[in-house]
Amino acid sequence: MPNDYKVVIPARYASTRLPGKPLRELLGKPMLQYVFDAASACSASEVVVATDDARIETAAKRFGAQVCMTSTEHASGTDRLAEVVEAFGWPDEAIVVNVQGDEPLMPPTLIEQVARDLANNPDAAISTLATPLVAAGEFFDPNVVKVVTDKAGVALYFSRAPIPWDRDLLHDDIKALPVGIVPLRHIGIYAYRAAYLRRYARMRPCALEQTEHLEQLRALWYGERIHVAEASQRPGPGVDTDDDLHIVQQLLRATAN
Repeated sequence: MPNDYKVVIPARYASTRLPGKPLRELLGKPMLQYVFDAASACSASEVVVATDDARIETAAKRFGAQVCMTSTEHASGTDRLAEVVEAFGWPDEAIVVNVQGDEPLMPPTLIEQVARDLANNPDAAISTLATPLVAAGEFFDPNVVKVVTDKAGVALYFSRAPIPWDRDLLHDDIKALPVGIVPLRHIGIYAYRAAYLRRYARMRPCALEQTEHLEQLRALWYGERIHVAEASQRPGPGVDTDDDLHIVQQLLRATAN
């Protein structure tokens, strides 16, 4: 493991589909607390909740979290991380793991893995994870982000479209997985070098990012290297809707029994 890495949990109250999402309760605890507990179970030297809302600050401090209040103007969680890096004065070489506040089932092992992967790939500015895609329905689902890498595991492209596209198999609009290659489903957990986050704060959004609505494409557009490792296990589902909240609560209840 890297000798020193940080975890930042961006938590925004004003979710369009599920307002107050980080504070929605799961078995009597706010969802954010599950994320904080998972991060605290790792070997990170610091775990920080980054928010722009006093209600989240109050709740996070109640369960013992360190909180950094950030601007309400940030367009993404990555922008929020960049502000935390400056506020805490973390050195350029520091590794900062972004764990979303709506991922209550994120395993601590994946937080450790993504930090270790970036430490082991000094030429990369970012590390992230992926899992093999085995269902055609997921492959064609625009809500499932796919990634293609080179032979060293460096990301070539991320897309909501089904990539890689098997020209010979799929030209007749057959809904099937490509032959001879296993497509990868991207998992939205990232480790960054603090120096990259400082650069990111000065990078203007690019057309690819805006078209696909995938902010990691900004990094590729500007020539940054993103290393992709195969996740050691599959994380549980994140929460975007009330239905997701119900599913996660059922999974937590099953685990508790």
